Amino acid sequence: MKSYLCSALGRRGLLGSVTLGLVVLGLIAVSAAVPPPLAVRDPRVSVRWLGAVADPSRACRLAKDPRDQSLYYLTLGGGIYRLEIRPGEGQSVSHLIADSRQHGETNTMGFDIGPEGTFYLMANRTSRQNDALTSARILRGERIEGSSARRWSLVARTAEYGRSKTAFDHVFNAVEVSPDGATLLLNSGSRTDHGEIQSAKGIFPGLREDPLTSAIFRVPASANELFLPRDLVALKAAGLVFCEGIRNTFDLRFSPEGELFGAENGPDRHMSDELNWLREGRHYGFPWRMGGADNPQQFPDYDPALDKLLDTRFTAVKAGHFYNDPTFPPAPAVMTEPIRNLGPDADKFRNPVDGEIKDASDLGVPMFTFSSHRSPLGVVFDETRTMAAPYRGDAFVLGYMDGDENGAAYAGPFMDASEDLLHLRLSRVGDNYEATVTKVVTGFNNPIDTEVIGQRIYVISYGVPFAIWEITMPVSLDVQLSHFSWTPLGYSFAIDAPRGGNTSLQISSNLVDWSTLWTSELTVGTTYYLDGSADLSPGARFYRTLSPASASR
Repeated sequence: MKSYLCSALGRRGLLGSVTLGLVVLGLIAVSAAVPPPLAVRDPRVSVRWLGAVADPSRACRLAKDPRDQSLYYLTLGGGIYRLEIRPGEGQSVSHLIADSRQHGETNTMGFDIGPEGTFYLMANRTSRQNDALTSARILRGERIEGSSARRWSLVARTAEYGRSKTAFDHVFNAVEVSPDGATLLLNSGSRTDHGEIQSAKGIFPGLREDPLTSAIFRVPASANELFLPRDLVALKAAGLVFCEGIRNTFDLRFSPEGELFGAENGPDRHMSDELNWLREGRHYGFPWRMGGADNPQQFPDYDPALDKLLDTRFTAVKAGHFYNDPTFPPAPAVMTEPIRNLGPDADKFRNPVDGEIKDASDLGVPMFTFSSHRSPLGVVFDETRTMAAPYRGDAFVLGYMDGDENGAAYAGPFMDASEDLLHLRLSRVGDNYEATVTKVVTGFNNPIDTEVIGQRIYVISYGVPFAIWEITMPVSLDVQLSHFSWTPLGYSFAIDAPRGGNTSLQISSNLVDWSTLWTSELTVGTTYYLDGSADLSPGARFYRTLSPASASR
């Protein structure tokens, strides 16, 4: 396999502190040996290479300033860059905005920008006295009036808590600003792979998860030096716990409707990776349920030698972390399941009965949510509904890990190449959502984060050569009818075309048979129209506008 993102994402490697060295602004050429990503299925989608990360430390986050749509990225070493997007391949330029010399942090994983342009930064610090302890810090960077510099302050910090000192120390790694800018949602991943005892070589006897792990916390964005204690009762009493049962939701994102979604990485067992609709007070199953299935280690008769979902290539399996575990704690009474994947893509699973690889949508069986070990990241939405059908208003998510498209040569994902961008059509069903999932672009190298500006999706890679890509989606002309009224001369209404374009006005008496009244190249703005023929053809009249990219009724 290719390189992996370390413990922040999950299964392999150990992420230590990263020291920011000398930064040389500029672009690193993409190797000719690395083929560019390719759009699949839809010829209207195009991919452009903007350039590469201008920092010796790998990039981990993309974020946009909602005021002017400027694009920024964060590196693990604390560098924050603004990307100046220029025409052509590889011509865009990175400008260093801040690094550890300003904000003081050298191990950063979370980054978001509030509606007023305020930066929020998530960092972790390993204790200098005891490397089995770690803590998190959330910083605020406010623009200084009349200057390009920022004033940095501490929003909140956690108590020091116990690391497992394994590949499964996911730590605090995501910050998401609420749409109103008032609240910060913070992901703290698990310190275990699947709820096993991780004592850090005896330092924490019997410890599985910690009060400060495996949950999403919330803090006021306006807080100053707020302290999060290592006490779950106190955290809940203070209203600082948003939801629990999270293994590692490395990406959080609010939908245009203000609902919070998160992509979840699964364990070193062939259990599905998840997409969750995250709601206050809910428990999302970890470590008792993952990917819509039970963790068998919680049951007293568990025998890992008979477990067909274990793979000896995985770190947790090689280390003996799957075992008969009679002290496994009891499960919560109520747990919320992930979003169901209806296919046709990213829905492969290994059958726990015979160990064979299956396709869930082909068989018509539930899948919650993605092929195991894809490591879904970079959840975004077409929040301005700028894209044309079928993408308009929908969600997108990356597959970080590389897999075997034709089999199971890798530990996972299997029968699934991953390293792609997926389109998700979410539909509300009962108390949850289900998703139709299709691939849009394939061939990235460990894509780690995304951002959307208009009809363009930006992707940044963690894998060499640390490329930044721009994906241009088909655009909707977004022509709408409004301001209906009846006058003695006929029906009067306005046609709003914020992007202009060729438009047809059609009429029907039964919503089935339509005839075109006229077709015109509308200018940007509002066009007023009076249908004086209404009195000549009495009866029900329905109107719609059609453009090459969209329809409005």
